[in-house]
Amino acid sequence: MPQSALPIGPLLSAPRPAFTETEAQGLARTHFGLDGTALPLTSERDQNFRLETPEGSFVLKIANAAEPRGVTECQTLALLHLETVAPALPVPRVIRTLENAPWTDLPGGNLLRLLTWLEGEPLWRARRGAAQRRAVGLCLGGIAAALADFSHPSADHELLWDIRHAARLRALLPAIPDARTAVLAEQVLDRFETAVSSRLTDLPWQVVHNDMNPHNIMVDPADADRIAGVIDFGDLVRTARVCDLAVAGSYQVDPGDPAGTLADLVAGYHAANPLLPDEVELLPDLVAARMVTTIAIASARAAQQPDNAPYILRNLPASAAGLEALTALAPGAATATLLRATEAA
Repeated sequence: MPQSALPIGPLLSAPRPAFTETEAQGLARTHFGLDGTALPLTSERDQNFRLETPEGSFVLKIANAAEPRGVTECQTLALLHLETVAPALPVPRVIRTLENAPWTDLPGGNLLRLLTWLEGEPLWRARRGAAQRRAVGLCLGGIAAALADFSHPSADHELLWDIRHAARLRALLPAIPDARTAVLAEQVLDRFETAVSSRLTDLPWQVVHNDMNPHNIMVDPADADRIAGVIDFGDLVRTARVCDLAVAGSYQVDPGDPAGTLADLVAGYHAANPLLPDEVELLPDLVAARMVTTIAIASARAAQQPDNAPYILRNLPASAAGLEALTALAPGAATATLLRATEAA
């Protein structure tokens, strides 16, 4: 199959909005009454600008017209829910329009929103350690706990980044450039289909952040063990709760000690949002499946969108190294380490 025909779906293959900085500044002025300078930000599907104004910094978000309206509304209402039930969580706040609405429609089907800017150092640029991994887990557990009673009709939308759909990635494996990684990916998907997928239905399900990667986590520049912010709720979805933790885990695994570093994250999460033993048992396989998800989708999308390839491929090397290390462990070794971490938490 030609790489240009790889089935990544209409949303992941749709071009991003293409508003100019001047147009973005006009939108901010018209709909939010803010005069400022718009600076482009990187994004996977939407178009985002940092808006610098005398009143402070904000993120102006223009949703991809290919994304169903209800999905964007769900993400926004989830942020409003978190503001109400857990105001101490370091997540963006929704700024209302001049008409006191949380979003506004633009010609062409785009939805416009404005969020507060969260200061901090991106985690991918900050040092890592056990305390930082536990802090990430604690923060994610707090977000998941606060979202446990949130619901929306569009939260059940199908998203290829959702680990429960990992079996659909097989068609993307030919796009993976490294042969060794492609073989490991196929083995992970084999196990997912035979031993993991059917067990997810018996686990707790809820709406989750679903994208706790190092580019979406801000830490305090003066204290890299303190989480200063969690951004980008664009992959919010209702799925098995543990999938959310697996997403975070896929980016926190150190190839030198895959089980131990994953255990640090799990201990923090468990302290904020206790896990069931069955969730812990499946976690290593789900982490591996998320690594395959990152590798497969990034490889396919980079081939189709070479102009955005550096952003798309930013997490691929770490995922490939983590996948190699995690799949090299003896069967059950990682699970045993994680169970001990929850018992000690």
